Amino acid sequence: MDIKELISTVKEYGVAGAGGAGFPTYAKLDKRAETIILNCAECEPLLKVHRQVLQKYAYEIMSTLGLMAEALEAKQVILAVKAAYQKTVEAVKANLYSFPKLEIKLLKEVYPMGDEVVLIYETTGKKVAPGSIPIETGVAVFNVETVFNIYKAISNKEAVYTKYLTIAGEVKNPVTIKAPIGMSVEEAVGIAGGPKIKDFVYFMGGPMTGSIINGYDTISKTTNAILVLPADHTVIHKKSGNSSIDMKRAMATCCQCEMCTDLCPRHLLGQPITPHMFMRAATSGVTQDLSPFLDTMFCCSCGICEMYACPQDLAPRKLITEYKTRLRSKGIPIPKGIASKETDAMREYRMVPMDRLTKRLGLKQYDVNAPLDDKDLMVNQVKINLNQHIGAKAVPLVHKNDFVSKGDVIAQAEKDKLSLPVHASITGEIIEVNDKFVIIKAR
Repeated sequence: MDIKELISTVKEYGVAGAGGAGFPTYAKLDKRAETIILNCAECEPLLKVHRQVLQKYAYEIMSTLGLMAEALEAKQVILAVKAAYQKTVEAVKANLYSFPKLEIKLLKEVYPMGDEVVLIYETTGKKVAPGSIPIETGVAVFNVETVFNIYKAISNKEAVYTKYLTIAGEVKNPVTIKAPIGMSVEEAVGIAGGPKIKDFVYFMGGPMTGSIINGYDTISKTTNAILVLPADHTVIHKKSGNSSIDMKRAMATCCQCEMCTDLCPRHLLGQPITPHMFMRAATSGVTQDLSPFLDTMFCCSCGICEMYACPQDLAPRKLITEYKTRLRSKGIPIPKGIASKETDAMREYRMVPMDRLTKRLGLKQYDVNAPLDDKDLMVNQVKINLNQHIGAKAVPLVHKNDFVSKGDVIAQAEKDKLSLPVHASITGEIIEVNDKFVIIKAR
C-alpha cells in the first residue's frame, strides 16, 4: 500500500486520534516522518484502554505499524510502552520476531509520559521546538487505538463507529467497554453496574485533563474514560472553580514558591513556559513584559501545576488556559523560532510518579482492575456529534426518516478542509438531523 492509498483509506473511514483533541489521522501521514512512535503510555490515572487493546491485538497493531512505516518510508518504528504494563510488554515481545523493523522502548511510570513532547524526548532524545509539531522533528506519534482503527479500516473496511473506554470510580463493576459512538454516558455507566453512591458526578476523560459532564452527554471518537466520582471529591472541586474567583485567590495568596514551574514537564525540557511568572504578571496586572502571557501558548495543559504542585491549591493551569484561549481568539499566533534551553539537570528527580499522583488526587481506591469486554453493545438510540475531530465539522448527508445501516456515512468531510466523515454506529432510522448532530433510533 502506497502513501496515497493509505491516506485515502484512513480518511474515508473516519480515523481520528482516539484521544486528546481528535486530530484527523490522515493529516499526520507524512513522508517527513523518519520515526513512528506508538504511544502506549496511558497518560492518566485509572485509564486502562491502550494497554488492554495492545495486549489483546498486538499482532494486528504491529502489522499495521509495519505497513505504515513502509508507506511513509520511515526508518524506525518504536512501540513505547510503560514497563509497569507487564502483560502488554509480554504480548509485544512475543510478536517482535515477526516484525524485525519494530522495537520496544520501556517507559517510566510517570505523568505525563503520554504527552507527545515528553514521549519523543524519552524515546528518541529529540526535542520538539517550542511552538513546533512532532513532524517538524521527523517524528509521527499515534496512540494504540488509533493504529487499531487503521488496521480495521485497511483489513475489514470498517469505519470508526465504536470507542473503547474505561468506566471507573464509584461504579459497581469497573470495566473497559467498546461502545457505539453516540451512546449516552448514563447508559455506558449502566454497563458497569451503575453508580454505587447517590451524590455523584460524571467525569469524562482522565482526572487531570478531563471535564465534568452530565448523563445525557454522549461518547465520541476521543472519549477514553468515564469516571463516576463523589460530588465532594477533590478532582470535582478543582474542576468546578470559577476563574474569576481563582484569579482573586491567586492575587491574595500566591507566594511565588515556583513549585508550579519546577515540576512543569515542558519547562523541564527547556521550553519557555514558567507558570509562576505568569501568575506573578497576571495577578499584579503588570504588562511591561508580555512574555509570561505569550508563553502560555507553550503550555500542554497537563495540570501538574494546579492538581499536584501548588501547595496553596491555586489554579495556574485554568488561568493559563483562559489566557491562551483569549490570545487565540484575537488571532495571535503561537510564537515561532524560539530555541529550547538545555534540559533541566534536575528533571529526572522532578518527574511525577503515577502512584504518588493517584494518591494525591484521592483516587487510589479506584485504581482497580477494569477488564476489557469488547463485545458489541446494543443500544436503542445514539446521538452522534458532527465535530468529533479538530478542523471543520462534517456536513450531514442524511435526512429525517432515512434508514441507515451501521457503518454508513451520515456526514461527509467538508471539501478542501481539514475534516473527516462521520458514520452511523447503529442500524436504524434517522429521527433528527441538524448542523451539530444526528440522532438514530434503532430499528
